Amino acid sequence: MNLEAVARAEAKLLLPTYDRKRVLFRRGQGCYLWDDCGRRYLDWLSGIGVCALGYNHPAILAAIRQQAPRLLHISNLFYHDYQSALAERLTKLSGLERAFFCNSGSEAIEGSIKLARAYARLHAKNGSKAAWRILAMENSFHGRTAGALAATATKKYREPFEPLLPGVRFVKFNSVADLEKKFDGSVCAVLLEPVQGEGGINPVTPEFFAAARRLADKRGALLVADEIQCGLGRTGDYFAFQKFGVTPDVLALAKPLASGLPLGAILTREHVAAAMKPGLHGTTFGGGPLACAVAIAFLDTLRREKVLSNVRRVGKYFREKLDALKPKHPSVAEARGIGLMLALQLNVPGKDVVEAALAHGLVINCTHDTVLRFLPPFIITEKQVDEGVKLLDQALSEAESKVKPQPAAVAKKL
Repeated sequence: MNLEAVARAEAKLLLPTYDRKRVLFRRGQGCYLWDDCGRRYLDWLSGIGVCALGYNHPAILAAIRQQAPRLLHISNLFYHDYQSALAERLTKLSGLERAFFCNSGSEAIEGSIKLARAYARLHAKNGSKAAWRILAMENSFHGRTAGALAATATKKYREPFEPLLPGVRFVKFNSVADLEKKFDGSVCAVLLEPVQGEGGINPVTPEFFAAARRLADKRGALLVADEIQCGLGRTGDYFAFQKFGVTPDVLALAKPLASGLPLGAILTREHVAAAMKPGLHGTTFGGGPLACAVAIAFLDTLRREKVLSNVRRVGKYFREKLDALKPKHPSVAEARGIGLMLALQLNVPGKDVVEAALAHGLVINCTHDTVLRFLPPFIITEKQVDEGVKLLDQALSEAESKVKPQPAAVAKKL
């Protein structure tokens, strides 16, 4: 079917949950995608951070070819060859001791919330009521399922489904004073993204992260880091928390872990893992042999091909090129981000820029209405950065010709 036929079929048959762009992608290679008409696009989104090694990477294809004929799925009531091997790699890289595998980032957050409450109940003293409250951050995004959504601050995601899971209270991101004010004896965990993704590529400050660690230790609560988007190499380190010298008690992972196959993970400390017993948590599909085999290939490729050094080098170059766009474009307020998790803050809505970029053959997206988000594959080159910045420059100029930029102070209220 062509694009129009697919669009008509979806309009008739699917829930209207996505505002799709009018492109039908058929194949990918490296950092590029091709549509049904054979047109090539440079991908600066990589499936929202999923395809970190780009498309058709030889190591990923080899792992799929090797495992797919052997065993796609086996119940978690039995063993297979790859869960412990993957857990060994992840725990060694993170410094945490235990792992649980699930299907997605939202599932990893759900499991992390359950783990925090189970831990609090296990350690409640003298028959007192167990701590149960979660402190999450303003501007956060943790997923679409009920528990993850309860910890997601953005009203447009929450309000249609309220009332949500009780017990979540929001803290001003990077406000130590607000965190200290709200961190009382009812808190069993503080949940934060070291770099907020959907919230607009906003890094945590070292002071705030350290305060969260200090208060969690003081209260006997858990520090939970959501690295679903910023983890597994996106910032130039294996995990974003490693940049801050603060180790969480629980770490939620997903997006690039299995290079396009559904796989999430929870990593935690040994004493926290003791709160879980057989039957308290589980999954049918999570941690299957195919997904775990591919995840092992992904992690081994990061190490073998020194991919993270490319993330750091090209990320620095990318940021410099984005900074250079600000003097040229009145719609650009600032560039920000770490590694290959970058953004342009605009003074105008970004939808027109995204559409113009796509028309020129560049795939990006917009979050929080005014933030252009860039999550390219880790294998991107300086030459491809130059190619994309040229297209982005054109897209910004076209969008600016349609809309008069607002002052930066006004744009922050959007």
